[in-house]
Amino acid sequence: MANIIRLAKWGNDWGFNELDAYNISVAEQEQETFFEGPLPAYTGPAGFLQHENRVQGLDASSLALIKRLDLAMKIMEGEESAVDDFAAELLRSMGYETEETVIRTRKNIRLNMCGEQVHAKTDVCVLDAAFEILLLVQEDKTHINPRDPEPQFIAEAIAAFQSNNAKRVDDLFLDPLQTMVIPGITMTQTFPKFYKIKVTADLDHCVRRGQFPAVQTIVYRHTPRVPRRRSDGMRPLDNRELMLRCYEAFR
Repeated sequence: MANIIRLAKWGNDWGFNELDAYNISVAEQEQETFFEGPLPAYTGPAGFLQHENRVQGLDASSLALIKRLDLAMKIMEGEESAVDDFAAELLRSMGYETEETVIRTRKNIRLNMCGEQVHAKTDVCVLDAAFEILLLVQEDKTHINPRDPEPQFIAEAIAAFQSNNAKRVDDLFLDPLQTMVIPGITMTQTFPKFYKIKVTADLDHCVRRGQFPAVQTIVYRHTPRVPRRRSDGMRPLDNRELMLRCYEAFR
């Protein structure tokens, strides 16, 4: 793969060719290995786990989630879906946004690649108080764009590594980190896959200069083994419970 032509590309243009070009592979892990133990109990809005659809008297947080879930399950030809709205609402309801963190949508991150500066655009991300990127969410947009979300997420993770280190050096007067584990989620409607990518200074160096890394980067992924069809997403309550417990473990 060292002979693949490498060009500067925006994050949403990354495909599996870029993963080959930078010696990156994706490996599936079982639930307990990926989350380092059994899944915790769900602690979010109770009504969201008790009711598949809207009912009278539902608490405000559960109602907001179900309304956005309804929209996210509908594919609108030629336009982005409401998946990002659902993902952001779900993260907030489950405590990903705290006094020290904030959830943003459609944040652009600079990506230095092959001697040029391009950008990677997140769908949803979690930032800390210093505006360092803690978590990335990428929607599967294959209904309007044939590109798989995995390479796009990986491009965003490398951009996040660059951005976080730039903030450490320029704003906080700290040394850059040599490695960062960037967690992420890809969403096909309301069905998530969870990822951990260990971005290293060596991978960053090779992306910046368009070189093939000698050491392979392995991105670990977990796909929830839901009891019903994956295409049903979070609509059925038994699917919903398992996926929500995965979100709890990932926080």
